[in-house]
This record gives sequence, C-alpha cells and structure tokens, in this order.
Amino acid sequence: MLLWFWPENKRAIQDDLSNSPPHLEPDFQRWIWFNTDSPNNTRRYRRHKSLFNLTLSYRKDADIQVRRLLTFKNSDKEFVLPKKERLLCWFVDSDNLTTESGERYSYYRELINHMKVDVFHSSTKGENYFLTISSCKFYLSFEDSIHRDYITETFNGPLSVGTVPIVLGPPRKNYEDFAPGESFIHVNDFPTSLALAQFLLGLDKDQEAYMRYFNWRGYYTAIRHLTEEKYEFAHSICQACRHVGIFKKYRVVPDLYKWFLL
Repeated sequence: MLLWFWPENKRAIQDDLSNSPPHLEPDFQRWIWFNTDSPNNTRRYRRHKSLFNLTLSYRKDADIQVRRLLTFKNSDKEFVLPKKERLLCWFVDSDNLTTESGERYSYYRELINHMKVDVFHSSTKGENYFLTISSCKFYLSFEDSIHRDYITETFNGPLSVGTVPIVLGPPRKNYEDFAPGESFIHVNDFPTSLALAQFLLGLDKDQEAYMRYFNWRGYYTAIRHLTEEKYEFAHSICQACRHVGIFKKYRVVPDLYKWFLL
C-alpha cells in the first residue's frame, strides 16, 4: 500500500507532476489524496481526474476524516476551569494587523474599538500555546476562509483547554456538526461587533452564565491537536492506515475537484 499525501502548504506534489502516481494499478493499490487546506488554498491539476481512490480531508463526506474534536468522557473527574488572566485572546501569523485583508482581520479591527484583545504570535507551540489560550476567557477562533466543514485547530485549541471559542467561519449549524452548540459563540449570532463585545463584557461579570458554556464537559472530552510541525500529520496517517486495514472496497474518485472545490 502507498499513501500519497498532499498537504498543500508542503507542496508534496510537484508543479510538473513528475512525482505524481502514473496509474491506479494494481487494483489493491490505494492512492490517498490528503488535503487539510481550504479550497482557497488548493491548486487544481487536470491530470488528477480518476487518479485517486480515497480522500483524506477535514470534510465530513471524505472517505477518511481528519477532524475529531470530541470524545465521550471516560472518567468521573469534574471539569475545573483554568485560572483566567485575560478576557479575549487571538493567535496570528501577521505582525501588522492594521494592513491585513480578509474577513477575520476586518472583524478584529472593528471589535477592538469596543473591547481589548490580547494578541500573540502563532510561533508559540506546545504547552506554552495551550497555557496561553487557557488563561483567556474567550478566544477568537477565526478561520482564514469560509467553507463547509472547514473548522481547524483555531477552534479545537480553546475548546480543549477550557476557553470559549468565538467563531467566524461556516454557519453555526455546521459547527454544531462537530461540537455542542452551547460550547462556542458565533459572530453571526450578533448584528454587529459592538453587540458581540457587549455580550462578552456582560458574560465577564456573570460567572454563572459563563460556566454554562462548559456544561458539555459533563459528557465529552475535547482532544488536543498536535502543535509541533514534525507531528503535524501523525494523527491523519494513523487514521489512513486504520481505514485501509478495515475497508477493502476499491473505487475511484471520478472528479476530485468537482467534489472538493465546488
């Protein structure tokens, strides 16, 4: 078996396709198209029609899903809220948030007119990453593009450490396919950034209301994602190996991009 991984940001497949699989024979061979990027950041190749026979993606309709945010709670240990030192936080790549384009940056610039946001650089990894997020009451879980099922570690991080995610991404209903609706706050639930800020400032003064966002922890446990680059795809590889070990059916994906990009 050969697992063919294509994380777009690593450019695993060469532009000239010189290292792409030539055909799908023999029948037991499994070529897996692996992509965790959104359609906005995915390149299209004409030769990839009927080339792969398995898909590994964040999409719920993929053959193998890479997003697993929650698992059923398996202990009687009660949830203890981490110590909160900050109200609202955000991790970003950019060093100049005033010039960045995109919906998430525009919303951030509106929001800071009404409340403080503590911003950290996304180079923070490992335990320091989780400790920083856990010290915040709320976290801006803003996706870089909005597509169906595209819910990344920016949502998983705060969820796993006892912080309430403020989400900007696909509609609320889509988030509720992955996590309880009372575990997060969606920006679309508010007509303006001012209304959201007022709501968050009110929750900051109402501990009982704030703690309701953690009632789901009586039934589920949030799974931390791996933050070190060398382990970035470890879980996905394990998921792929498990799938091909269980499911033997052979098929071909007729039009990869019609499925993923449209």
